[in-house]
Amino acid sequence: METDTVRQAYTSVAELYISMFGTSEQVHPDDLAFIERHLTGRAGPVLDLGCGPGHITGYLRALGVDAAGIDLVPEFIAHARASHPDVDFQLGSLTHLDVADGSIDGILAWYSLIHLPPPELDGVLKEFRRVLAPAGRLVLGTFTADEVGAFDHKVVTAYRWPLDEFSERLTRAGFREVERLPRPGDDQHRPHAAMAAVVV
Repeated sequence: METDTVRQAYTSVAELYISMFGTSEQVHPDDLAFIERHLTGRAGPVLDLGCGPGHITGYLRALGVDAAGIDLVPEFIAHARASHPDVDFQLGSLTHLDVADGSIDGILAWYSLIHLPPPELDGVLKEFRRVLAPAGRLVLGTFTADEVGAFDHKVVTAYRWPLDEFSERLTRAGFREVERLPRPGDDQHRPHAAMAAVVV
């Protein structure tokens, strides 16, 4: 992934993005319930990778989760810190985590893997597996299609996946899928889904 390209693309629309997606009230209730179901009650810390404006990180923190956020975009991190001063937010990349092996109990990657070219997905999932503790939980959101392919995302090129193939990639990286929540497309949204997996 061209990290600089993604950073620059989101930086250019940061203010608009924050206004459109910057609060948990702008997240579908079913998605919040899915995230809550799999990431609350964890014994250790949870990382929100690609946290954007920090709205879901803050939501998890309000539920008692030891949540912290990481994002590439300085404008997002500044907004997140101002909006949720009790939460730790750091600039960083989800492709190389400055975190000890097995030290994290949960990862949220909410539509933050969508800009990874398919050949790079396995390496990132293995990095997630490295930092997660035994029985750690991974929750992610992704766009879906009948075959892997790029599409013209409003910010920068993104990729969609057949859910069964994405699940196979999770298995290959040392996870077991435990739940999926697929959604059909409509006039305003592309087909997409939430997935949860556990370290095996």
